[in-house]
Amino acid sequence: MIRKPEVIGVLQALLGPTLRLHGSKLNLKSANYGSPVEWHQDWAFYPHTNDDILAVGVMLDDMTLENGPLLVTPGSHLGPVRNHHAEDGKFCGAVDPAEIKADIARAVPVLGRAGSMSFHHVRLLHGSATNVSDRPRNLLLYEVAASDAWPLVNWKGLEEFDSRLLVGPPTLEPRLLPLPVRMPYPPALHQGSIYENQTGTKRTYFARTAA
Repeated sequence: MIRKPEVIGVLQALLGPTLRLHGSKLNLKSANYGSPVEWHQDWAFYPHTNDDILAVGVMLDDMTLENGPLLVTPGSHLGPVRNHHAEDGKFCGAVDPAEIKADIARAVPVLGRAGSMSFHHVRLLHGSATNVSDRPRNLLLYEVAASDAWPLVNWKGLEEFDSRLLVGPPTLEPRLLPLPVRMPYPPALHQGSIYENQTGTKRTYFARTAA
């Protein structure tokens, strides 16, 4: 799907002519108790040499106010890179909500019918609440970068890196920008999905529903 010409056209308008797929995943929220995702910036998980990177959300179900939609803070991608480390000093992939009260107050929901798509910048503050509805809220996510944005963590080698090119030739010249970066080390106490990472902090914002 990410290779469809219509989608590539939007991505090129936002990121430039050459593109690479950084990764993809499913964010699944079951009806009545699908877990929240605490406030964070994707940049904290995978900083690069430049921030021409975004996440593409494909709504597999209708996204409503009740079923835990994506909440985003407009303009926060131009602000600071936040601390995503827990009280013990380990990476946890979540920002202390006490530090971003003003950003949370400005957040808006991303709503849409199944099949709709959203695009958000890698440094945008975002999160999502528990699904309290009787309908699932499933989201397919693609992480797409300009091809000259090179990862600063989790490097797997040139062959694998080039295999994920979507458009344009490979390059051996990373584009370097003077951007704020916080490395995701020491690693999370519970490495794995963002849900597992975020169990490492007690400083949470969203209410949880027992399964």
